[in-house]
Amino acid sequence: MTSTQARHTRRAVLQAAVDAGARCAGTDPDKFFRADGETYIEWQARRAEAIRFCSGCPMRAACEELALRDGDGDAQADEMVRAGLTGQELAAVRAAQAERLTAVVDADRDTEGRQLDALVTEFYAEACKNPDSSRNGGARNSVLRQSAQTERMRSLAVQARTIRIARRARSGWGVAA
Repeated sequence: MTSTQARHTRRAVLQAAVDAGARCAGTDPDKFFRADGETYIEWQARRAEAIRFCSGCPMRAACEELALRDGDGDAQADEMVRAGLTGQELAAVRAAQAERLTAVVDADRDTEGRQLDALVTEFYAEACKNPDSSRNGGARNSVLRQSAQTERMRSLAVQARTIRIARRARSGWGVAA
Protein backbone atom coordinates (compact mmCIF):
# COMPACT_ATOMS: atom_id res chain seq x y z
CA MET A 1 0.00 0.00 0.00
CA THR A 2 1.36 3.41 -0.94
CA SER A 3 1.15 6.56 1.18
CA THR A 4 -1.42 8.02 -1.20
CA GLN A 5 -3.57 4.91 -0.95
CA ALA A 6 -3.27 4.90 2.84
CA ARG A 7 -4.34 8.54 3.08
CA HIS A 8 -7.54 7.76 1.19
CA THR A 9 -8.40 4.59 3.06
CA ARG A 10 -10.77 4.32 6.01
CA ARG A 11 -9.33 3.41 9.38
CA ALA A 12 -10.94 -0.03 9.60
CA VAL A 13 -9.41 -1.07 6.28
CA LEU A 14 -5.99 0.27 7.29
CA GLN A 15 -6.12 -1.62 10.58
CA ALA A 16 -7.16 -4.85 8.85
CA ALA A 17 -4.29 -4.49 6.36
CA VAL A 18 -1.74 -3.88 9.12
CA ASP A 19 -3.09 -6.78 11.19
CA ALA A 20 -2.88 -9.12 8.21
CA GLY A 21 0.38 -8.08 6.58
CA ALA A 22 2.70 -6.17 8.89
CA ARG A 23 6.12 -7.65 9.62
CA CYS A 24 5.68 -6.88 13.32
CA ALA A 25 2.47 -8.92 13.66
CA GLY A 26 3.16 -11.51 16.31
CA THR A 27 6.35 -9.88 17.59
CA ASP A 28 6.84 -8.32 21.00
CA PRO A 29 5.43 -4.77 20.85
CA ASP A 30 7.88 -3.67 23.57
CA LYS A 31 10.56 -3.85 20.89
CA PHE A 32 9.20 -0.53 19.54
CA PHE A 33 8.98 1.38 22.85
CA ARG A 34 11.63 2.72 25.17
CA ALA A 35 11.64 0.83 28.45
CA ASP A 36 11.36 2.61 31.78
CA GLY A 37 14.84 3.37 33.06
CA GLU A 38 16.51 2.47 29.75
CA THR A 39 19.54 4.63 29.04
CA TYR A 40 19.57 6.80 25.94
CA ILE A 41 22.51 4.82 24.48
CA GLU A 42 20.63 1.51 24.91
CA TRP A 43 17.47 3.02 23.43
CA GLN A 44 19.40 4.45 20.46
CA ALA A 45 20.59 0.97 19.49
CA ARG A 46 17.15 -0.62 19.91
CA ARG A 47 15.48 2.30 18.13
CA ALA A 48 17.83 1.93 15.13
CA GLU A 49 17.03 -1.80 14.98
CA ALA A 50 13.28 -1.09 15.14
CA ILE A 51 13.58 1.46 12.33
CA ARG A 52 15.49 -1.06 10.18
CA PHE A 53 12.87 -3.71 10.96
CA CYS A 54 10.05 -1.39 9.82
CA SER A 55 11.85 -0.26 6.68
CA GLY A 56 11.09 -3.48 4.79
CA CYS A 57 7.49 -3.80 5.89
CA PRO A 58 4.88 -3.84 3.10
CA MET A 59 2.36 -2.19 5.45
CA ARG A 60 4.61 0.69 6.47
CA ALA A 61 2.45 3.39 4.81
CA ALA A 62 -0.74 2.01 6.38
CA CYS A 63 0.96 1.80 9.78
CA GLU A 64 2.20 5.38 9.49
CA GLU A 65 -1.26 6.63 8.56
CA LEU A 66 -2.78 4.82 11.55
CA ALA A 67 -0.10 6.24 13.85
CA LEU A 68 -0.83 9.76 12.60
CA ARG A 69 -4.59 9.32 12.98
CA ASP A 70 -4.12 7.84 16.47
CA GLY A 71 -1.96 10.79 17.54
CA ASP A 72 1.08 8.61 18.29
CA GLY A 73 4.38 10.28 19.04
CA ASP A 74 5.45 13.25 21.09
CA ALA A 75 7.64 16.11 19.93
CA GLN A 76 9.19 16.36 23.41
CA ALA A 77 9.92 12.66 24.02
CA ASP A 78 11.94 10.01 22.22
CA GLU A 79 10.07 6.93 23.40
CA MET A 80 8.78 4.98 20.41
CA VAL A 81 9.10 3.84 16.81
CA ARG A 82 6.14 3.24 14.55
CA ALA A 83 6.21 2.73 10.78
CA GLY A 84 9.93 3.35 10.85
CA LEU A 85 9.50 6.81 12.37
CA THR A 86 10.39 7.98 15.85
CA GLY A 87 7.76 9.57 18.04
CA GLN A 88 9.30 12.97 17.38
CA GLU A 89 9.20 12.41 13.61
CA LEU A 90 5.55 11.31 13.83
CA ALA A 91 4.70 14.45 15.81
CA ALA A 92 6.37 16.63 13.17
CA VAL A 93 4.51 14.91 10.31
CA ARG A 94 1.23 15.13 12.25
CA ALA A 95 1.76 18.87 12.79
CA ALA A 96 2.50 19.39 9.09
CA GLN A 97 -0.60 17.44 8.07
CA ALA A 98 -2.91 18.57 10.87
CA GLU A 99 -5.70 19.85 8.62
CA ARG A 100 -5.79 16.70 6.48
CA LEU A 101 -5.66 14.45 9.52
CA THR A 102 -8.51 16.29 11.21
CA ALA A 103 -10.66 15.75 8.12
CA VAL A 104 -9.88 12.03 7.77
CA VAL A 105 -10.33 11.34 11.48
CA ASP A 106 -13.70 13.10 11.37
CA ALA A 107 -14.66 11.12 8.27
CA ASP A 108 -13.65 7.84 9.91
CA ARG A 109 -15.63 8.68 13.01
CA ASP A 110 -18.67 10.16 11.33
CA THR A 111 -19.40 7.63 8.61
CA GLU A 112 -20.57 4.93 10.99
CA GLY A 113 -21.97 7.42 13.46
CA ARG A 114 -24.13 9.05 10.80
CA GLN A 115 -25.30 5.64 9.63
CA LEU A 116 -26.19 4.64 13.17
CA ASP A 117 -28.00 7.92 13.85
CA ALA A 118 -30.02 7.54 10.65
CA LEU A 119 -31.00 3.96 11.51
CA VAL A 120 -32.09 4.87 15.04
CA THR A 121 -34.08 7.86 13.77
CA GLU A 122 -35.78 5.71 11.15
CA PHE A 123 -36.50 3.04 13.78
CA TYR A 124 -38.22 5.51 16.10
CA ALA A 125 -40.17 7.07 13.23
CA GLU A 126 -41.37 3.61 12.22
CA ALA A 127 -42.28 2.80 15.83
CA CYS A 128 -44.41 5.96 16.05
CA LYS A 129 -46.46 5.07 12.98
CA ASN A 130 -49.88 3.61 13.55
CA PRO A 131 -50.42 0.79 11.06
CA ASP A 132 -54.16 0.97 11.77
CA SER A 133 -54.44 4.65 10.82
CA SER A 134 -55.75 3.62 7.44
CA ARG A 135 -59.05 1.87 8.11
CA ASN A 136 -59.33 0.63 4.57
CA GLY A 137 -59.10 -3.09 3.93
CA GLY A 138 -60.43 -4.45 7.20
CA ALA A 139 -58.79 -6.61 9.85
CA ARG A 140 -56.78 -8.75 7.42
CA ASN A 141 -55.00 -5.74 5.90
CA SER A 142 -54.41 -4.33 9.39
CA VAL A 143 -52.58 -7.52 10.39
CA LEU A 144 -50.50 -7.36 7.21
CA ARG A 145 -49.58 -3.72 7.85
CA GLN A 146 -48.63 -4.49 11.46
CA SER A 147 -46.55 -7.44 10.32
CA ALA A 148 -44.77 -5.30 7.72
CA GLN A 149 -44.08 -2.60 10.31
CA THR A 150 -42.71 -5.14 12.77
CA GLU A 151 -40.45 -6.67 10.12
CA ARG A 152 -39.17 -3.22 9.09
CA MET A 153 -38.38 -2.35 12.71
CA ARG A 154 -36.64 -5.70 13.18
CA SER A 155 -34.50 -5.07 10.09
CA LEU A 156 -33.51 -1.58 11.30
CA ALA A 157 -32.66 -2.92 14.76
CA VAL A 158 -30.45 -5.66 13.28
CA GLN A 159 -28.58 -3.13 11.12
CA ALA A 160 -28.00 -0.83 14.11
CA ARG A 161 -26.88 -3.74 16.29
CA THR A 162 -24.41 -4.89 13.61
CA ILE A 163 -22.80 -1.44 13.52
CA ARG A 164 -22.66 -1.22 17.33
CA ILE A 165 -21.07 -4.68 17.66
CA ALA A 166 -18.42 -3.81 15.06
CA ARG A 167 -17.62 -0.49 16.78
CA ARG A 168 -17.38 -2.13 20.19
CA ALA A 169 -15.14 -4.88 18.89
CA ARG A 170 -12.78 -2.35 17.29
CA SER A 171 -12.58 -0.33 20.48
CA GLY A 172 -11.51 -3.39 22.48
CA TRP A 173 -14.71 -4.51 24.13
CA GLY A 174 -14.02 -8.05 22.93
CA VAL A 175 -17.47 -9.52 23.26
CA ALA A 176 -20.02 -6.83 22.51
CA ALA A 177 -22.77 -6.42 25.05
